[in-house]
Amino acid sequence: MVDTLPVGRFQLQQQRLELKRWIPAFLSSHKTLFVLLWIAAFGSVFFWQWNIGGSGFSIFAKVGPGRPMPKMRPFAFNLTDFGGVGDGVADETAAFERAILAISKFGKRGGAQLNVPPGKWLTAPFNLTSHMTLFLAEDAEILGIQDEKRWALMPPLPSYGYGREHNGSRYGSLIHGQNLRDVVITGHNGTINGQGQSWWKKYRQKLLNHSRGPLVQIMWSSDIVISDITLRDSPFWTFHPYDCKNVTVRNVTILAPIFEAPNTDGIDPDSCEDMVIEDCYISVGDDAVAIKSGWDQYGIAYGQPSRNILIRNLIIRSMVSAGISIGSEMSGGVSNVTVENVLVWSSRRAVRIKTAVGRGGYVRDITYRNLTFDNARVGIVIKTDYNEHPDDDFDRKALPIIRDISFTEIHGHGVRVPVRIHGSKDIPIRNVAFRDISIGITYKKKHIFQCAFVEGRVIGTIFPAPCENLDRYDEEERLVKLSAAQNVTDIDYDI
Repeated sequence: MVDTLPVGRFQLQQQRLELKRWIPAFLSSHKTLFVLLWIAAFGSVFFWQWNIGGSGFSIFAKVGPGRPMPKMRPFAFNLTDFGGVGDGVADETAAFERAILAISKFGKRGGAQLNVPPGKWLTAPFNLTSHMTLFLAEDAEILGIQDEKRWALMPPLPSYGYGREHNGSRYGSLIHGQNLRDVVITGHNGTINGQGQSWWKKYRQKLLNHSRGPLVQIMWSSDIVISDITLRDSPFWTFHPYDCKNVTVRNVTILAPIFEAPNTDGIDPDSCEDMVIEDCYISVGDDAVAIKSGWDQYGIAYGQPSRNILIRNLIIRSMVSAGISIGSEMSGGVSNVTVENVLVWSSRRAVRIKTAVGRGGYVRDITYRNLTFDNARVGIVIKTDYNEHPDDDFDRKALPIIRDISFTEIHGHGVRVPVRIHGSKDIPIRNVAFRDISIGITYKKKHIFQCAFVEGRVIGTIFPAPCENLDRYDEEERLVKLSAAQNVTDIDYDI
């Protein structure tokens, strides 16, 4: 007689056996799945970087209708209401002009919004109006006409003299505004594309007779907001607010090729006051951000500083110039600037102040805090011999003042020269402070913390070891050692 198990116990044992067989198979298959998911994730990042870098290729297909465009003003219009087509071929200039003329009549009633629907909208430069919102839908792209004859000529900027690249008139910007109040450019990450490739080529071949214009330029205006859009391939500087107050740039992506796209700065606050730049990604062919205030005697005469500027939460890249610059055109003065929570990656220089004899003006009360440098040739740069001038009539006795600059919580790796501060006998650097610095270096040689004509202090222990020009303090800010060599020079541009 054969012993038998009760049916319930038998089924339970069978289930346990099946579970023992299934668990290893599950773990094995899911390890593979996890690996595939990681590969897919990294692949997505790779292709995203490729896409934003200018290839124009997108692997993300749009599913379903786009998001509805919110109404941000009492009145709203679509560009198609004014004859816009959006096929990338038709000239939309007249449609933009008709739309903005209509919107200009609503200023006393709270303003109006111009919606740019999905599509490609080819246009010559046009002017904005006060109390206006320009809203770019998802998949909307404003394209600048490449024929420079369609770009209006304007007088040179008064704080730059006869011209930036050529004497005389300059090209205006694709999107322009003067003496405006309450202007918003925003959207669902729609794009303003300057199609700068032809401009860059003609500039290199010296075929242009006038200075190139920015992509977006707002002058003598206040209460300006740029948010949630992409700006790309500008002929020259990308966003140039000039002598403006209360400007906010938030959640904006700015792109241009990292090489062969000359002077495509990302954001250039110029003689601006009360400005915030935050939560942006910028990868361009020159400075990602460059704070300016006029050039030599013209900037001195114009006399309008840049001040009260907050730059935070950025990821930026500049293989040609620097992540964040002050100058070199700073003759009206730059003060009260805070740069914090910024990642500078794969760049020639991370943060830089640049000036020269003849600039006059000042750079003072500058705070750098919580910066990360990932693969930069030089981390921190202060340069006082950036000898580029509008003409030979600059005053050689106009010496800029550089003082009261602090660097705190500066970290990173893959940096060749962490610090290079090149003051001079005529332009000494005063009251520079370093605290909590740890930068991984790629060059195992002395003098990678380089100084000349600089006075300041180091608080606590920092890496790499600071130059002898600086006083030493402990973590409690008690004096440990005074420097006796503030004018010693160990600048080595070969490193």
